[in-house]
Amino acid sequence: MSELYDLKIVLTILAGAVATYLTRISGHLLISRMKSVPPRLEAALNAVPAAVLTTLVAPAFFYGGLDMQIAMAVAFLVAFRTTGIPMLVAGWITLAIARAYLG
Repeated sequence: MSELYDLKIVLTILAGAVATYLTRISGHLLISRMKSVPPRLEAALNAVPAAVLTTLVAPAFFYGGLDMQIAMAVAFLVAFRTTGIPMLVAGWITLAIARAYLG
């Protein structure tokens, strides 16, 4: 139990928290001080959601197995016709069925 409160661990966690907070708040502070957002910065900020989504989805697709690939393909196709919730439900149902039959 004494390892739980080891000073190095506590300091590492605190340093990580401070670094995370400063990283998040610095972008807000910099942009809030600008009179207008430059077009290149706006284009870069608009690309962030797609980049984050790619970093979350790509590893799951390529390393998740055939069941995951089938479910993601179905969710991708459903996404063209519906909003987010039906897409997620279709993916989850497909994944459950694929895991039941493919192992």
